[in-house]
Amino acid sequence: MKAHIKHITNCLRVIRNAWHFCYALRLVVKVLCGSFGIALLTP
Repeated sequence: MKAHIKHITNCLRVIRNAWHFCYALRLVVKVLCGSFGIALLTP
């Protein structure tokens, strides 16, 4: 029974890590796109 609960918590940890990774990746893309947009606007 305990092994089953541990498996569930491991799955949740992986899902949480993946979500954090996606969020960080999205933030980086947003920052890069913002910088690129500013570079295009400046002469």
